[in-house]
Amino acid sequence: MLVILIAHAIAAAVAPALVHRWGRLAFYPLALVPAASLIWVALNWPDAGHPAPTVDIPWVPQLSMDITLRFDTLAAVMSVLVLGIGALVLFYCAEYFHHRDGHTEKRLPSFAAELVAFSGAMFGLVISDNMLLLYTFWELTTVLSFLLVGHYAERATSRRAAMQALLVTTAGGLAMLAGIVILGHTAGTYLLSELVANPPHGTAVAVAVVLVLIGALSKSAIVPFHFWLPGAMAAPTPVSAYLHAAAMVKAGVYLVARLAPGFADSPGWRPTVITLGVVTMLLAGWRAVREYDLKLILAFGTVSQLGFITVMVGGGGRDMMLAGLAMLCAHALFKATLFMVVGVIDHSTGTRDIRRLAWLGNRMPALFVIAAGATASMAALPPFLGFVAKEADFESIAHSASLGAWAPVVLTGVVIGSVFTTIYSLRFLWGAFARKGFQGPTNLVANLHRPPAAFLVAPAILAGAGLFFGVVPNYLDTTLDGYAGTLPAAGAEDGHYTLALWHGVNLPLVLSALVLAVGVTLFVSRERLRRAGVGTWRPLGNADRIYDAVIRGADLLSVRLTAVTQRGSIPVTQSVILTTLVLFPVAVLAFGPTNHPQFRLWDSLVQPVVGLLIVAAAVAATIMRNGLAAVLLVGITGYGCGAIFAFHGAPDLALTQFLVETLMLVIFVLVLRTLPAEAEEATRHRLPRAALSLAVGATVTTLAVFAMAARTGVGIADLLPDAAYYRGHGANTVNVLLVDIRAWDTLGEISVLVAAATGVASLVFRNRRFGAAPRVSDAGQPDIGLLPATAYSPAVGDTTWLRGSELRDPRNRSLVLEVATRLIFPLIMVLSVYFFFTGHNTPGGGFAGGLTAGLALVLRYLAGGRYELGETLPLDAGKILGAGLALSAGTAVGSMLLGAPALSSAVITLHLPLLGTVKFVTALFFDLGVYLIVLGLVLDVLRSLGARIDEEVASARPAVKARAS
Repeated sequence: MLVILIAHAIAAAVAPALVHRWGRLAFYPLALVPAASLIWVALNWPDAGHPAPTVDIPWVPQLSMDITLRFDTLAAVMSVLVLGIGALVLFYCAEYFHHRDGHTEKRLPSFAAELVAFSGAMFGLVISDNMLLLYTFWELTTVLSFLLVGHYAERATSRRAAMQALLVTTAGGLAMLAGIVILGHTAGTYLLSELVANPPHGTAVAVAVVLVLIGALSKSAIVPFHFWLPGAMAAPTPVSAYLHAAAMVKAGVYLVARLAPGFADSPGWRPTVITLGVVTMLLAGWRAVREYDLKLILAFGTVSQLGFITVMVGGGGRDMMLAGLAMLCAHALFKATLFMVVGVIDHSTGTRDIRRLAWLGNRMPALFVIAAGATASMAALPPFLGFVAKEADFESIAHSASLGAWAPVVLTGVVIGSVFTTIYSLRFLWGAFARKGFQGPTNLVANLHRPPAAFLVAPAILAGAGLFFGVVPNYLDTTLDGYAGTLPAAGAEDGHYTLALWHGVNLPLVLSALVLAVGVTLFVSRERLRRAGVGTWRPLGNADRIYDAVIRGADLLSVRLTAVTQRGSIPVTQSVILTTLVLFPVAVLAFGPTNHPQFRLWDSLVQPVVGLLIVAAAVAATIMRNGLAAVLLVGITGYGCGAIFAFHGAPDLALTQFLVETLMLVIFVLVLRTLPAEAEEATRHRLPRAALSLAVGATVTTLAVFAMAARTGVGIADLLPDAAYYRGHGANTVNVLLVDIRAWDTLGEISVLVAAATGVASLVFRNRRFGAAPRVSDAGQPDIGLLPATAYSPAVGDTTWLRGSELRDPRNRSLVLEVATRLIFPLIMVLSVYFFFTGHNTPGGGFAGGLTAGLALVLRYLAGGRYELGETLPLDAGKILGAGLALSAGTAVGSMLLGAPALSSAVITLHLPLLGTVKFVTALFFDLGVYLIVLGLVLDVLRSLGARIDEEVASARPAVKARAS
């Protein structure tokens, strides 16, 4: 199971490269991944009489987040649908994206990666036994669905549909997460198998179950969350055929089926599932019979069928579960087929509007046969699987003891909903393929291009499967009973039904005949009904308008709330934050229990001297009007902190503080170039600001004193050196703490660094962020109109010390600085590498090494300008950041693949020629990621606040000269 997930992840990673190389033909090899996975499923089919195969890998056991996978019958059935139809959809994509006019599909590489990744995420969802892991895959499918639905990002309808689907399903997912946490906390386990086997009880459990149902129903587009699915038809047809027929929308139904054995009798379960399911079936069926777009007919039909299936799998009892799973399989087969048929029609004729299609059945007979078979299954005609499943549905509802007195009501609702199904099935087939009284085909049909045979393979296979399992349903019956049989019998008559094509003349057969007769009659009488005004009846309004009103209300509320709480004044905002920082801690200290503080003012006389220097520099910075002077004074406070760290015996902290402070000074100076040299003197509110500043300083100091006295137990600090040496294999406790013991914290922090670098770049690069710093080859001729001055510049000679400096204004060049930079740069880089490799045992590490390398880049930039920065490191900063984050995260995944907890480390001993025995710790790879991220951050800041501003200044210079002349 884990191998299948990894295979999908690898396939998704290489998919863009394959598409770039082979174009649409790359979908053929990509289809092999779910196809091969399907073979694994068939060879490892679970035996109902034996425990289900499981995989259990510890991940974050303290939070109950372990990778626990379980492959039982329900997971196997869902896997067949997810992987089988996924493979066929990928195969189908190769022809779907073949445009006869030579048009190249935009974003096809990312589309291929997203579709393969979705297949893997959906497989992970159905095999997850840990509910937190299931939720992770659940939200992953939500994000991928957003990307796939919004594939045509240039279209407003696609963007709106993608955002709508994301908001609705994410809101439901958040409710589900709350329910999962309550269930797990109450039961003491997050494993689905254990929760269902021994379900907890109580009011909290009932609330949790309803919250989980909200998430499941929103995913499966059940009323009142039904409106997002028809809107998602803006996606390419392969997405509709996969996500909206066989995969994503079935996730909610799957979760209901998974929880039903343990929670179907929970208060609120049946009223929620049965009522909303029947209402969904009726409402969406009514909408489907009024649509003219083929995809919308199928979309509303899908919503209707999802409501029907939800009723069946959530009603409780073995027979209803068996019938519901049979309908789930039948629906996946015929609905995926029909969506693919619509894709062929749209691809061949350029339209999905049934008012513009006529005689298509004559022009495309093979496609008509495929569509007729799938439509017959949808309308529950024998001998297709849809008929077998519908018979089972009628029978199980009619004799369901779990529904009790409500069984006739539910049966009536399902029968009426089935009438709608018959009508929109006929509407689809007639609207797409009939002659409709025309003397010949419409223009679009007459000028269609015939699809190749490969385009029809996937829908033909699915339609054939619907026919095969309808004629021989005993294979499916045995398979589905492996899970349905785990439910307790709901009454004396429950538990004996089997799927069969012919059960004799009985109530289900009579109801099926009645549904067919009424549906055909209403369809034939559609013109009379339309003239009578039936077609314009809107009993429940428009859900899209309600959604729009809610979104507008939320936007308006956010605007008004922002206007009240954020006045646009930075001092006001800071004052509110700092006042809160003062008031709340002081109130806690004043009215809460506290320990008597004990502290020493200093350990040596050097410390108060440094402390006074810090205080003096800080006070002077507040009254200094010159920006550069203020920055230097702030820098003194930073260097002073580093000195205090050093006096306290913390060389790692001191080294990092000195390096960071040096880098911050450079960044401040770069920013100051765009600001006035002298700041305006603030004449108002000086005393309140000073008082607030003093209050904040006093509060933070007091908190620190009381915090040190609050510890009552023995601290773990004394244990860290031994833990670092014997478990982390390093003598530098600080570095081992960062890359091993608390590596999760470090991973989060470097992720913040990446986000910060991206934020800085996005503020400066307003139009386009990507790319390396400019190089000399990009500049053309020097941007100076001062060539005569170069003859008198002492920095210009026959020797070129820094290539990028050749393009600078000679008046801004320094020969001494260029020569010194050329000589010192390699030494700084060697020091950087030294810090990196020795940091596990001596002061240094990836962070310090990355900062040192960053300062080397700063030196090259200051000496040679923006072109020298590009010559020194001609790489995209974003790629360096991404490589570092991927490497650090990859170490976590690598240790898990080897059966160890994430971010575990080990010692590797190598015997190398000349060097002898070399030992290194695998945490070095994590530290290398930190090194790259810090280096990429510095490069991104230099590109943004340095090279970019240089470029703007250079481009503005001619305009200034023109105005002066």
